[in-house]
Amino acid sequence: MTWLRDTGAAISPFASFQLIQGLETLPLRMKQHCANARIVAGVLKEHPKVRRVFYPGLFEGADREIVEQTLNTAYGHGAMVMFEVEDELAGRKFIQNIDLMYHVSNVGDARTLVTHPVSTTHTTVPREKREAAGVFGGSIRLCVGIEDVNDILRDLDKALSAI
Repeated sequence: MTWLRDTGAAISPFASFQLIQGLETLPLRMKQHCANARIVAGVLKEHPKVRRVFYPGLFEGADREIVEQTLNTAYGHGAMVMFEVEDELAGRKFIQNIDLMYHVSNVGDARTLVTHPVSTTHTTVPREKREAAGVFGGSIRLCVGIEDVNDILRDLDKALSAI
């Protein structure tokens, strides 16, 4: 009943067309998302202002084995990259200095999306619970898009240089 209430009795023809178009191009888009995310994660891992990077393609040991068993690595390791800067203030400053990336809390867009969870999605979560889940004051979440990866890297470097 919830689905019926929210969407109506039938999907519109145009919405159906858009859904089909999106599904038909999904494999192409995911390859680009994953390729860009792999490059972004590697660059962030080497950046002096980045404390840690969480990206399945960088996992080692038992975590790496789990990734290899659960992901189709022919496509890559996903588009989500989480990294940490010094503290909450640095995280906020990072967000204030982005240009290309969109500061939103959703995922799955063709564009690169970025959020600072402590000041958005996790503001009401008690610190102990937040940190137990791996979300710290300086945590930044990227959902890497399909733009030219050099544009993404320039925007990251600009924002990191500001902190």
